[in-house]
Amino acid sequence: MTLDAKIPGGPLTEKWDRHQFELKLVNPANKKKFDIIVVGTGLAGASAAATMAELGYNVKNFCIQDTPRRAHSIAAQGGINAAKNYANDGDSVWRLFYDTIKGGDFRSREANVYRLAQLSTQIIDHCVAQGIPFARDYGGLLDNRSFGGAQVSRTFYAKGQTGQQLLLGAYSALMRQVAKGKVEMFPRREMLDLVIVDGKARGILVRNLITGKLETYAAHAVVLATGGYGNAYFLSTNAMSCNVTAAYRAYKKGAYFANPCFTQIHPTCIPVHGTYQSKLTLMSESLRNDGRVWVSRQPGDKRPPNQIPESERDYYLERKYPSFGNLVPRDVASRNAKEQCDQGKGVGETGLAVYLDFADAIKRDGKDVIEARYGNLFQMYEKITGENPYETPMQIYPAVHYTMGGLWVDYNLMSTIDGLFVLGEANFSDHGANRLGASALMQGLADGYFIIPYTIGGYLAGTELPEVKTDHDAFAKSKTDVTAQAEKLLSINGHRTVDEIHRELGMILWDYCGMSRDMESLEKALKMIRELRARFWKEVNVPGSSEDLNQSLEKAGRVADFLEFGELMVLDALNREESCGCHFNLACQTEDHEALRDDENYCHVNAWEFKGKEQAPALHTEPLMFENVELSQRSYK
Repeated sequence: MTLDAKIPGGPLTEKWDRHQFELKLVNPANKKKFDIIVVGTGLAGASAAATMAELGYNVKNFCIQDTPRRAHSIAAQGGINAAKNYANDGDSVWRLFYDTIKGGDFRSREANVYRLAQLSTQIIDHCVAQGIPFARDYGGLLDNRSFGGAQVSRTFYAKGQTGQQLLLGAYSALMRQVAKGKVEMFPRREMLDLVIVDGKARGILVRNLITGKLETYAAHAVVLATGGYGNAYFLSTNAMSCNVTAAYRAYKKGAYFANPCFTQIHPTCIPVHGTYQSKLTLMSESLRNDGRVWVSRQPGDKRPPNQIPESERDYYLERKYPSFGNLVPRDVASRNAKEQCDQGKGVGETGLAVYLDFADAIKRDGKDVIEARYGNLFQMYEKITGENPYETPMQIYPAVHYTMGGLWVDYNLMSTIDGLFVLGEANFSDHGANRLGASALMQGLADGYFIIPYTIGGYLAGTELPEVKTDHDAFAKSKTDVTAQAEKLLSINGHRTVDEIHRELGMILWDYCGMSRDMESLEKALKMIRELRARFWKEVNVPGSSEDLNQSLEKAGRVADFLEFGELMVLDALNREESCGCHFNLACQTEDHEALRDDENYCHVNAWEFKGKEQAPALHTEPLMFENVELSQRSYK
C-alpha cells in the first residue's frame, strides 16, 4: 500500500485555505443524519466532540474516567504556543513553523506543521472568548513567556495550570452540547475493539468499567483521541489510565502505526525515589525560564547545595549552549542531565538528579514575583519532596513524558482505515522526532476545534455509507474475540501480578530503548520482551470475573497490548540507524555528542502494518519532502 498523505498543492502558506475550499461540504440540514463516535475527552477529544455537535452532527463521546474533566490533558501545566508576537520580539507564523520543524529534527511534514502554526493564533482568540484566564500584564494584555527550543516569548499561560484551564474550556463547550442532547456522554468505558464493515470504521466495542459488560456502538465515522503510550515504560509522567489499547487494537485492524520509537523524555521531573513507585511527577518546563540548572564540578561531591560555592558549580547548559542556555529543547536538556549523572556528578541520594536553582531569580525579581509565576508548582514540589524550593534548589531528572509516534494519518487526520480519524497525541503527525514545549496543547486544540470539523465533513459528504447497526456480524465477531481474550487472561491463574510484569517491561524499555540506544542493546531488548510476553501468558494472575468491576482484568488487557507494542517500539528503533530528536542512537552522534541524522536514508516516516499474531509487521515509508526549509544539523549553541 502506498501512503498518500493527501497534501494539497500550491504554496505552503495557501494549502490549508485551499483545502478547506476544495473539501466537499455536508448540507447543514443533513448533518443531523450522521452519527460520529469520539473516543477520548482530553483537549483533542472534547474540543472535537463539542465542535462537531455544534455543527449539527450526533456525537457519542466515550472516556475511561468517571468524568471528561479527568483527562490527562489537565496535567499539561506550562502553556500553549501561538504566533501572536504580542511581545514584539520577532515572532511570526513562519518562525513558529520553522522552530517546530527544527525542534522535531526535520522528521515531520511541512504542510501539517505550517497549518498548526497558522491555526495557533485562532486557538488563543477562541480560548479567550471561552473565558480561559490567561495571565495578563500590567496593562491588561495577554502575557507571554519563553519555552525550550525558542528564542521568542510565544507561550500563553495560566499560572501553572494551563492544561487544566484549557480543558475546562473544552469541557464547558462539551457539556453545553450534552445539555442540548447533541452529545451523548459515556464515561467509564474503555474501547477494546474497532469494528470494520466493508473496509470502513463503523463502530467500536467498549467495556463498561462499572458493570463489566461489553457494549457495542455504531456510527458513520470514528474519531480516536486517546492520548499517548508513555506508560509502556511503567514509570512515566502520564496518568495511570493512559494506555495504548485503543490505538493498538485499531492497528491490529489495519491502521498503520507511525514512528513508535519516538518517545520524549522530559528533563524537568521529580526523580525516582523508590523501588515500588508507580508514578512520576512532571515539574513544568516553564521553570527553566528562571531556574538555572547546575551540578558540582567535582564528581562525587555530596555537600549540600548551599555549601557548594559559585566557582565550583557547573551551569552546564549555559556553558555548552550559550544561545539558548537553560531553554534548550527537552531532548538536549535530558541527554545532558544523563551525561552529567553518568560522569558521577548527579546530586541527591541516588545520584540521578541535577539542581534547578531559583536563588538568582529570587534575588533579582523577588520572591513575590517568582511565587506569582510558579507558586503552585513550588507548592506541589514541597508537598512531594518535603523540601522548600524557595530556599533549596529543586532536584530534577528526566522521565518519560510524551510520545511523538502514533497512528499514521494523512493531511485530513484520517488513518489508513477509511472513516477512522486520529487526533492529538494519538496520531504521529506534527512533532517529528521531538516535541517542543507548549506545542501539545496547541496540536490537540487545532485538531479538535479547527481541523476535524472540516475534514470529517469532506469524508462524510463524499463517501457512500449504508446504514449499519450493532446487530451486524462484524460486531458479534468483535464481541467473541474480546470475550475470548478476557477468559484466557482469567484462566491462567499464575503467581505474578500484572504490575510486576509491567514494571519489568518498563525497565527493559527504559534501559535499552530509553534516552539512548544502540543496536546491541535493542537486539537484547527485543529478545527480553518476547520472553517476558511468553511468561506473561503463563505466569500472570488475574483474579475475579469478566462480568463485574475488575480492575485487574482491565490492567491485564492493557499490559498484554504494551507487551506486543513494546516489541514494535524496539523494532522501529532498530530500523532507524541514525539519531534524531528523542531517538538517540549512540553509534550516530557528532563530535559534540549531539544527534547525528542520516537524511539520505531516513528522511521519512516509518509506518508499520500489522500482519498477524506472532508475524513480523511490514514496514512502509512516507518520504518527507522539505521545499521551504533547508535541512541542517540542529544546533542550539
